[in-house]
Amino acid sequence: MQDKDLIVKIAVLAVYVGILFLIGILASKRIKSMSDYYVGGKKMGFWAVAFSARATGESGWLLIGLTGMGAMAGYSAYWVVLGELLGVYISWQFMAKKFKRRSDEYQAITIPDYLESHFKSTTNTLRIISASTLVIFVVIYVASQMDVTGIAFESMLGIDYRIGALIGFFIVLAYIFIGGFVAAVWSDMFQGILMFFGLVLLPVVVWFSIDHGTGITDGLNAIDPTLTQIMGRSDDGIMNLFTILGFSMIGLGFLGSPQVYVRFMSIQSEEEVDKGKWVALLFTLLTDAAAVTIGILARVYFTSEGQDPEAILGNGGEDVLSMITNEFLPTILVAIFIAIVLSAIMSTIDSLLILASSAVTRDFYQKIFRPDLKDEDLTKFSRLVTLAMAIASLGIAILLYNLYPNRQIFWIMIFGWSGIAATFCPVIILSLFWKAYSERGAIASMITGFTSVMFFKFVVSNMEEIGPYFIELDVLAPSFALAMIVGYIVSKIYPGTVAAT
Repeated sequence: MQDKDLIVKIAVLAVYVGILFLIGILASKRIKSMSDYYVGGKKMGFWAVAFSARATGESGWLLIGLTGMGAMAGYSAYWVVLGELLGVYISWQFMAKKFKRRSDEYQAITIPDYLESHFKSTTNTLRIISASTLVIFVVIYVASQMDVTGIAFESMLGIDYRIGALIGFFIVLAYIFIGGFVAAVWSDMFQGILMFFGLVLLPVVVWFSIDHGTGITDGLNAIDPTLTQIMGRSDDGIMNLFTILGFSMIGLGFLGSPQVYVRFMSIQSEEEVDKGKWVALLFTLLTDAAAVTIGILARVYFTSEGQDPEAILGNGGEDVLSMITNEFLPTILVAIFIAIVLSAIMSTIDSLLILASSAVTRDFYQKIFRPDLKDEDLTKFSRLVTLAMAIASLGIAILLYNLYPNRQIFWIMIFGWSGIAATFCPVIILSLFWKAYSERGAIASMITGFTSVMFFKFVVSNMEEIGPYFIELDVLAPSFALAMIVGYIVSKIYPGTVAAT
């Protein structure tokens, strides 16, 4: 029976992979230039961009990390949902059209392109810093996604972690290698639809399949009364405040992260942004709330069934989704859920690899070292760079697995996400809304955001008195705030040319 189940799961995955390859082949027919490879020729529709932006922004942490967080934190994990919803709303409502308009005016196809044109830079300093930061944190973030790929194959299919990571590596590389950004966006839309329906329907299935007994809240109270405290689980009010901020401030990453904003570059028109906003908001609300709910339901159900708490919470709750799908779904639907987990992971890996590739190919090689080369001469080179970035990320993922077997996936992913967000979001926000923001101010913001993430993660978090508070707050919010403040101060001290309005 187990062999039959495995055959069914592999068959479903084969169909899923076949669809991705078909998308890559169809997308390759639209790749005629570097603009096509990196931003789809700026002709993408709102459905594709909205689903792609959300699938990319959510990644494997939505299914593996956030479900586990729901099981571990209980009701307070819903603050993540509120924070993400606010971040997505502000981004689409107030920033997307401004950014689209300016990036079109500047004929930008990468974030460093946009920044250099906006500040009328006469040196390569801003481009070098932004491209370097992108490469470093993107590789870390992609490594965390490949790490989740290995975990997914191991926990849901019983395939060795290393083999699973390699399979995921080859799948995603194959379709973006031939289809570039168009393949990434189209596949993100397909995968985003899978994620949406899978996540929204699963808690409904579980809810109607379990004996509610005294109810979910009472069930959580019986396990640990702090699980039902929406304002935090600690007796220390300040600790609870930092926990709530840490959860909700994850949404700051949507206010300028390159992997999301390059999609605003690619959308066909500003009118499409208004339509895409509602798709993105609905996706965020329903999928994030469903992920937390799945974790909570799993905590109640498996505890009442007498499961060892370590089975639910071990390794940061990363096995919660696997446990609940295998418990409540038939084999064919479990197989589809494996594809959904891979969808969440692949939709982020493909986007980030293309982003890192653009930083090396266009922002380093073409703009700095070989400005004589035309865009069409670099398509082959960009594919080779994409391959190199993927190999580097895979190596880091395997290293993480060997060195830190008890790592918590949720926070490793958030570290990579925070590094990108703290470096770029303050710069994008200030460049869009403050005319006096100078190039030196932007450089100071980026350096501050980049270094602050490291500082808060490895220094402040280890301080005896305040460390525990900043562990709960995590690195994004304080790094983000410092980058904004430093950018403002430096721009006042060193004003530059007034940027476009």
